[in-house]
Amino acid sequence: MADKPDRLHALASRVRTPDVVDAMGRMHRHRCHINDLVSPTPGRVLLGPAVTVSYLPSCEKALPPDRFNFDRLFNDAIADGAQGRVLVLAGNGHTDVSLGGGAKLSRLAVHGLAGILADGRLRDFAQIASYGFAAYCWGETVKWGGDVVTPFEADRPVVVAGVAVRPGDYVFADACGAAVIPAAEVLSVFEEANRVVQDEAAFVEGIRQEGPAGSGSGQ
Repeated sequence: MADKPDRLHALASRVRTPDVVDAMGRMHRHRCHINDLVSPTPGRVLLGPAVTVSYLPSCEKALPPDRFNFDRLFNDAIADGAQGRVLVLAGNGHTDVSLGGGAKLSRLAVHGLAGILADGRLRDFAQIASYGFAAYCWGETVKWGGDVVTPFEADRPVVVAGVAVRPGDYVFADACGAAVIPAAEVLSVFEEANRVVQDEAAFVEGIRQEGPAGSGSGQ
């Protein structure tokens, strides 16, 4: 559908992550939500299909740096396209370690990615915020993480905070948190999320019409 991206972004502009999670709950039984994220760009909404890079504990013999490094794995991840994608970095349990910093992540701006969801910390929040994409992670750190974790593989399913993220799944994140949505159903989910917003607005209006307790005509 030629107008799918425009329609998707129009629908997404009217909802928040809780609405998307509620919509997913009406259609699926699996966990899709990620809480307690931190962002150097809290006013920016993140939306796009995922490309993934997974990290393992560093070991120069098993994971020689000339083969296992961010440059090569990032290029592998975006081999089928970069524009509008969301880079998902999976720390595999290393949530307090830096998975990237301002210099490395400048690649996202150069290649036109929508942003990043990192299952770990990021460095250089101010620099990342200057690039124009949206970024969500577990917090800022000042320490390089390469002595602890190494990029291992790209374009594979990963897990972030108990949520499966497959390449091509859509990631939606805002100041409330994040949700992961199957690509084949992304339009349907955002249409349902808009219905959630309408249902809640109608419910609130109904309460408003009731008025405060004791204000009925018989009083």
